[in-house]
Amino acid sequence: MKSKDSARGGAKAAAPRGSGTVTLEMVAQAAGVSPSTVSRILNGTAVVNELKKQAVDDAIARLGFVPNPMARGLAGGRTLSIGVVTQAIDSPFYGAALRGIEDELDPAGYSPLYVSGHWNAAAEARCIEVLRSRRVDGIVVLTGRLPDQALKACAKNLPVVVTGRGLKAPGLFSLNFDNCEGGRLATQHLIDLGHRRIAFIAGDPDHPDATERLRGYRMALEAAAISFDPALVVPGEYHEVSGLLAVDRLIEARQGFTAIFAANDQMAVGACLGLHRRGLRVPQDVSVVGFDDLSVSRYTLPPLTTVQHPARELGQLAAQAMLQMLRGEKPAADVPLPRVVVRESTRAPGKG
Repeated sequence: MKSKDSARGGAKAAAPRGSGTVTLEMVAQAAGVSPSTVSRILNGTAVVNELKKQAVDDAIARLGFVPNPMARGLAGGRTLSIGVVTQAIDSPFYGAALRGIEDELDPAGYSPLYVSGHWNAAAEARCIEVLRSRRVDGIVVLTGRLPDQALKACAKNLPVVVTGRGLKAPGLFSLNFDNCEGGRLATQHLIDLGHRRIAFIAGDPDHPDATERLRGYRMALEAAAISFDPALVVPGEYHEVSGLLAVDRLIEARQGFTAIFAANDQMAVGACLGLHRRGLRVPQDVSVVGFDDLSVSRYTLPPLTTVQHPARELGQLAAQAMLQMLRGEKPAADVPLPRVVVRESTRAPGKG
């Protein structure tokens, strides 16, 4: 049997230990107002004078009443939760994006539910089903490998915001960063310094952002009339160890190079360690550029030149777009353009 609290959009909650259960009716009685007034104040829909609102706030604090957002949301047809499919919660990049999502959802009264797809389409599909079973009000997908058609199908039932793609469909909004231009700018920075033998540590070729950064690298070389040398392109996996191993591979293959462009900051950090272990100095012997501008990049030794890809802001924009969709508005968001943040890991060749 449903309680009156649930029917009115309120909820029961645990009171301070030993005092029993505090109900919405008890708060109303203590504040001298009706239960419906308390419910409307909690839902943010009440138009009441400040004295009544203060009386309700005081009663809530005194009695230890904790509103149940699930019950309140269900009364309005929503759970006040947003599903977020990330790729790896422990990733510095995605961690910053999740923080950005929280920054926007929390003041709006929504809670994020995080699940990780680990760059696996089947796992991401399971994540979507788990979130739908939790009756989330919408889903944010941070890049990933889920096919476009699967995202379009999901958007037929609830709002979807996806990053890292240029995708259009009813109920779906996408935010796409210009990774190609970022890759071009990073390479052009090294070319402008005078480098001609520029190695590239690539990301996973199944990642759209990785292939776009490689395309930008090749565009910059072509524009500068520098021949593309496939031997200077080595695979990486977007983590530090793969950057270190890529340097080992380049050196053991006796590939001469004066600069490295790594497809993300984590691989750039690993590359710097790999160069150090080989007795090479950054930037005196080899210049290094990363991608993402993670917070740690300004504290590496030397501080890392990188392409700014504002993860936290991207998360904020994704959450803002979701909230706009839930309000019945047409989402609008401008993803920042890439730019090179020049620090101390790059310099002209031959200045050591």
